[in-house]
Amino acid sequence: MVRYATEPDCDPSRAAKSRGSHLRIHYKHCREITHMIRGMKVNKAMKYLENVLAFKDIVPFVRHTGGIGRKAMAKIHKSPGDKGRWPVKATAVIKDLLANAMSNAEIKGLDLENMVIGHVQCNRAPPGRRRTYRAHGRIGKYASEPAHIEFILTEKKEAIKKADEEPAQKQRITKRMSAILRSKPKVKVGGASA
Repeated sequence: MVRYATEPDCDPSRAAKSRGSHLRIHYKHCREITHMIRGMKVNKAMKYLENVLAFKDIVPFVRHTGGIGRKAMAKIHKSPGDKGRWPVKATAVIKDLLANAMSNAEIKGLDLENMVIGHVQCNRAPPGRRRTYRAHGRIGKYASEPAHIEFILTEKKEAIKKADEEPAQKQRITKRMSAILRSKPKVKVGGASA
């Protein structure tokens, strides 16, 4: 059995998992995509990924921003410096992994309408080492930066209604309030004393 970075905080029978190892897609792209879809409902996340593939929505780059150009579309997501891209290959792979997690949830008999991406994590995988030939007989490294990705989908808990407040609740007095009450004079000012 494959180990995940975390276990779902709910009952494991109410969660679905999916993971991919040594995926030949850029780690930095994966990190930004997974950061964007974390906490979304699965149907909304799938729609978002489809829009990215169709260049209708953008992936804002928050951490790995070196050399990333500014795009007006990134203003929608409040990206720092309006930096964003449309990483097509990484988006397609993440979309397939999410679809796999959704089918695992469907097999378990879970309701996809209430499923939320509770945990998604992207880690660097060992680089693929190749070589490229340079001028003057030198050889340079030509390494890829693959990624490991894991999803855990959980069912969103239904909101618990707040109990009706009892009308005669005693107000709690803090130490500071009790000190203020002690320092106040006992005699009413301007009133007649009897």
